Amino acid sequence: MQITFEDKDLEELIAKGKNSKYKKYTRNGRFMRALATAYNYLRMADSTNDLRSISFLHYEQLAGMNGLSSIRVVNGMVERIIFREFEGGIRITLLSLDDTHYGNKK
Repeated sequence: MQITFEDKDLEELIAKGKNSKYKKYTRNGRFMRALATAYNYLRMADSTNDLRSISFLHYEQLAGMNGLSSIRVVNGMVERIIFREFEGGIRITLLSLDDTHYGNKK
């Protein structure tokens, strides 16, 4: 899929592995490896149906959120990548990295 970032800080975090806005995540090596893996699955998927078949991503369309969807970054953590789908799942615009999805359980 073609991925366009609306959050340039998130783009920097994924591309370079560090960013001042997301400083708390850069210290967690497990999280950063999982974020890179999740991003690669997003990039390689032809459609959102491909994301559904990868069970550990826990892809879901968010109810009541006006077309937003999400995937989990790491099992056992609440952080999710929230994104909006366009053109039948061909292009994804990443909106945010969210640690409050399902309530902050930390």
